[in-house]
Amino acid sequence: MVTWFWQRRPQGRVLTLRSRGEMSDTTRVDFEELAPEIDTFLGQAAYLQLGYFETLSELIASTPELAQKESLSRAAGAALTKHEELVALIRARGDDPTALMLPFREPLDAFRRATHGVRPQETMLSVHITAGMLDDFYLALSASYGDTGDRVAKILRGDDDRQAIVDIIGETISSDEQWRSLLALWGRRLVGDTLLIARAALRPATLAAAEEKKVEPVFTELMSAHSRRMDAMGLAA
Repeated sequence: MVTWFWQRRPQGRVLTLRSRGEMSDTTRVDFEELAPEIDTFLGQAAYLQLGYFETLSELIASTPELAQKESLSRAAGAALTKHEELVALIRARGDDPTALMLPFREPLDAFRRATHGVRPQETMLSVHITAGMLDDFYLALSASYGDTGDRVAKILRGDDDRQAIVDIIGETISSDEQWRSLLALWGRRLVGDTLLIARAALRPATLAAAEEKKVEPVFTELMSAHSRRMDAMGLAA
């Protein structure tokens, strides 16, 4: 059985990132060598936000409770705002947003399908967990792109309005304790698919051992942040 690096028990000192998007100078230089071309970075980031908006819009349509519809609409609106701001940034650079996003439509749509739950609550958790992890990852990547990266980081740090999703999940767990184990299991299942999307965004198709060491601190921090999100909802990561 393969043991992924995020499943290993830490031994000795563990490298971590300072905070969202703020890497040390050494880590930043190493990570820049693996960062994708800026068109790839922008196209993926913009299409991911569009995907979150689409999934949340579907949830609004299938949710009967008016209060929950309103809460989900705020999260959907925040994702759409981020998408539109990224699209505006792409246009300001003189590029065609559709052309930049199109190569990632098929793999990212497949990712959304793979992380779409049978029940609405599972899909809500999918958005909260996958969007949180990938926003963190793209914030880490943004340090590689100078002024454009700084602008992307500012967009991604904008309010995501996903606390409403956390509240709905909390209410669901409170109504029936069986939801806790079901959603905890679902949250753990999301990690592998999400990390594969992040890994696929990096430049080399295959990483050598030395390159794996460069990205390991970033992925370790993604897992730490994931655990904190799960803990905040009373779910075991």
